Amino acid sequence: MNNKIALVTGASSGIGEATAKRLAQAGYKVYGTSRRGAQSGRREFEMLPLDVTSEASVQAAVAAVIKQEGRIDLLVNNAGFGVAPAGAEESSLEQAQAIFDTNFFGVVRMTRAVLPHMRAQGGGRIINIGSVLGFLPMPYGALYAATKHAIEGYTESLDHELRNWGIRAVVVEPAYIKTPFDANLLEPDAKLDAYREVRTAVLRRVQEVMQGAEGPEVVAETVLKAALAGKPKLRYTAGGLAARLRLLRTFAPAGVMDAGLRKDLRLA
Repeated sequence: MNNKIALVTGASSGIGEATAKRLAQAGYKVYGTSRRGAQSGRREFEMLPLDVTSEASVQAAVAAVIKQEGRIDLLVNNAGFGVAPAGAEESSLEQAQAIFDTNFFGVVRMTRAVLPHMRAQGGGRIINIGSVLGFLPMPYGALYAATKHAIEGYTESLDHELRNWGIRAVVVEPAYIKTPFDANLLEPDAKLDAYREVRTAVLRRVQEVMQGAEGPEVVAETVLKAALAGKPKLRYTAGGLAARLRLLRTFAPAGVMDAGLRKDLRLA
C-alpha cells in the first residue's frame, strides 16, 4: 500500500477519523477532510479543509491532493449528518434539501471530482459509507433513510459504469455505531405537537440501543477489507447487528420484518 493515496471525507471524528487512521496504519498515504480543516492534535494523516456542499471546495481539495501526489487511488465518502428522531412532516422542504445536499449530493460531487483522475490512471476505488437504513425503513428517520437508499442505488449503478476503467464502487452498511454523530443530530425545524409523544419515545429507544453499539473501528476494518479486496463485493455490512439485519431483510417474510421493526422501536 506504500504508494496508494486515500482521500476520506468527514475525518475529524467518528467513522471518518477511525477509517483514515486504519488506512494509514495499513500503509496508505491518507488525506482526511473536514469543514474546519486541520485541527490541533497529532494524527497519522493530513487534514484538508473541505465542505462537500460546495463545488468549489470539493474541486480545490481534490486538486490539492492531485498536485501533491499525482493520483487518488481510494475515495471514502463518509461526510454526512442526521436529524433527531421526528416525523418526516416535521422537517421543512429546505431542511430536507439540506440533508440531501450533504449526505447524497456531497457523495456525487466528490465522485465526479475524482473520477477523471481515476479514469486517467486506469484504476481506483470509491467506498461510500451507507447504512442498514439503505435497505431498511426508519420510522421517524425517513429523510436520513432516504439519503442512504439513494446512496445504495447510486453506488450500484456507478459500479457497473466504471468497471471498464478498473474502478469499482462499493457501499459499506453499518447499523448503530457509537460515535459523536448521535450527539450532533440536527433538530427538525417544523415540529408538530401531534408527533411529540412518539418522537420522544423513539429518541429514548435509539439512545438505549446506542449505549451498547459497536465502535467506529468495526466500520474502519470493513472499509479496509473492501479497499484491499481483489474482487470487491458491491455491499459490505459492518458489524454483527448490520449482518443480522441484512440476513433478515433477505430471507424473512416482509410481515415479519415489519412487525419486528415496530416492536423494536416500540411503536403501537
